[in-house]
Amino acid sequence: MAPTSSEKEGKVDVLIIGAGPAGLMTANWLSRLGVKTRIVDKRGTKIFNGQADGLQCRTLEIFDSFDFAQRVWRESNHMLEINLWNPDADGKLFRSDTIPDTIPNISRFQQVVLHQGRIERFFLDSIAEHSEIRVERGVMPESLEFDDSKAEDEDTYPIKIQLRHLSEEEATPKQSATSSNGAGIQDGLFRSNLTGDDTGDLLNTARLADKAGSTEIVEAKYVVGCDGAHSWVRNQLGYSLRGESTDFIWGVLDIIPITDFPDIRMRCAIHSVNSGSLMVIPRENKLVRLYIQLTTTDKLAGTKVDRSKINPDVILASAQRILHPYKLTYRYCDWWTAYQIGQRVGDNFSLRERVFLAGDAVHTHSPKAGQGMNVSMQDTYNLGWKLGAVINGYCDRSLLKTYQSERRRIAQDLIDFDHRFSRLFSGRPAKDVMDEEGISMAEFKDAFVKGNMFASGIAVDYGKSMIVAKEGSAEDQGDGTADVLGSAKREGAQSKPELATDIKLGTRMPSFKVLNQSDARPWHFQELLKSNGRWRLVVFAGDVLDPKQAERVQGLGNQLNKPSSFIRRYTSHSQSLDSVIEVLTVHSSPRKDVDVFDFPPIFRPFSATEGWDYGKICVDDESYHEGHGEAYKNYGIDPKAGCAVIIRPDQYVSWVGEMDDHEMMDRFFSGFMREQKESNAQTIDAPADMLGDGDDGKKVDSKAVDGAVMGGSADGAPL
Repeated sequence: MAPTSSEKEGKVDVLIIGAGPAGLMTANWLSRLGVKTRIVDKRGTKIFNGQADGLQCRTLEIFDSFDFAQRVWRESNHMLEINLWNPDADGKLFRSDTIPDTIPNISRFQQVVLHQGRIERFFLDSIAEHSEIRVERGVMPESLEFDDSKAEDEDTYPIKIQLRHLSEEEATPKQSATSSNGAGIQDGLFRSNLTGDDTGDLLNTARLADKAGSTEIVEAKYVVGCDGAHSWVRNQLGYSLRGESTDFIWGVLDIIPITDFPDIRMRCAIHSVNSGSLMVIPRENKLVRLYIQLTTTDKLAGTKVDRSKINPDVILASAQRILHPYKLTYRYCDWWTAYQIGQRVGDNFSLRERVFLAGDAVHTHSPKAGQGMNVSMQDTYNLGWKLGAVINGYCDRSLLKTYQSERRRIAQDLIDFDHRFSRLFSGRPAKDVMDEEGISMAEFKDAFVKGNMFASGIAVDYGKSMIVAKEGSAEDQGDGTADVLGSAKREGAQSKPELATDIKLGTRMPSFKVLNQSDARPWHFQELLKSNGRWRLVVFAGDVLDPKQAERVQGLGNQLNKPSSFIRRYTSHSQSLDSVIEVLTVHSSPRKDVDVFDFPPIFRPFSATEGWDYGKICVDDESYHEGHGEAYKNYGIDPKAGCAVIIRPDQYVSWVGEMDDHEMMDRFFSGFMREQKESNAQTIDAPADMLGDGDDGKKVDSKAVDGAVMGGSADGAPL
């Protein structure tokens, strides 16, 4: 039995409402940042089949930063090609075009498909590995109180939420699917926009049951609403979604198909003459997902959809008409649903940067572009580290304003993209150039090709703010609603993007192979950027065999090692020096002519238990087995002079400048970071026998070693 309010009334840093992909991404971040967190969901179990399935390049890069991308990569179906099928002059379907599913060379990953249930399992395992956080299922909020007077007092708990614990029966969504092909098929209608919100009914039922000890009060510093398109949190705030719904209704079947259609194991976009459109998504375990147009505007004009008349047989019949003359049936259906196409986005993503909304709670769109789960997770990938940085006292609360400015702009772009794409997909093919009501298939292909870059997630480009030192207007580059410059506006941190022409400010750091200086192992650079909450100062040191360049590198090392350095000011005495801002180095000299002891000790910190950290210094050189990454060339960096790049904890680029411009680096961080009360991380001298001449005759600077760190290497740096 759940504890009564008097028995269990606690405080928590973050309460997450909704344990879908967006909520689990939030919990996963906070599990690594030591934030006291609870996550609740009104459903009694996780998803086991169906729901979202497409995973884009950027999402897989994020999963890799949390160390479970390989699980996804191994289990998923990899989609490499898209085939476009259109009617010929006689109305017969033919394969009109073939294009790559993922634009070559934009990422080390390509698009894959794997059902949402497995993704949730990987998150749950990751969270359990790093914390005591567990999803509390069959628990839903029933009231929310917000004390506005406490909003800016960081030590207070301005949010009070009453939670109600549901019975197993109440927490189990009702299933309605039966068909001639089998009874009891899992359906997703309870999550569909064709179905009304059941939150009120659930609460009424639970209250009428009046079980003793079924509620509790939770006081929270922050709340994150990841509770879907019918969001209870959004409704409590009085916020709404703006946009429109079309008259296009689509059904979805996850089946093992029996068919003579030749491209059933390829991603396909199929337009019929007058029976609608269909998308084929080949899945794992021989499954295929079919997105099937059920109605047209003409059939629905002025009428409301009767969802009771939509079932797997109806959806299959529509697919059979679209695919004619090819045959299609099935004996096994894993899951099905139906939905109405619409595009909506919220005006507000937060209340006073205390209560946040993410995912479907603030933007909804059609699923055919493979964006729903991806963009939802990327919302909270953006938010999670910011919450951790503020709660742990590293950054000002003003940092949280950048969540709405960055993610609402992305949502607006997504809605615009989906508005065009879904109408092109749902429209009737034009019969000829004079057919103004029909859809041009050439225009559809162009939208598909151009949309691939957007859909990949690689095109995300965050605007100017306190954490992106860009030129231009922060209002124009963001969502236009929040002051996101903070004290950075006064300090005026300036970037020099011309020093790295292919590292674009505000976008995720591209990845090319580099070699570990100490053992010659090749790494994709992104593999060094683990999601552990750390900022990275990446020193592209250039040609360190050039005496003048070596002097610049040594000068930067000396600056970073001073007690007044920004690295030391923002790191507390009890922490290792790389725990807040980590220094990574990539030089361009021949690897065999250089060793790690040519670099200042702060670039290779020392631990009493693990010795020197050999994982932070890399080289742009050819590997024995995997070729040359040509990182300097691909990043557009002068291999002689180099540059410096500051990367956010979520891998997005904040600043580019001169390799040794310590003053501008300091100016950037001072715009939003907080000096620690007991700053200057605890250090330790290397043992006496570590000093002096090495085998190569080089002398280690004992004064510089005084800045070596106690506490070990970065979590994500390869050793």
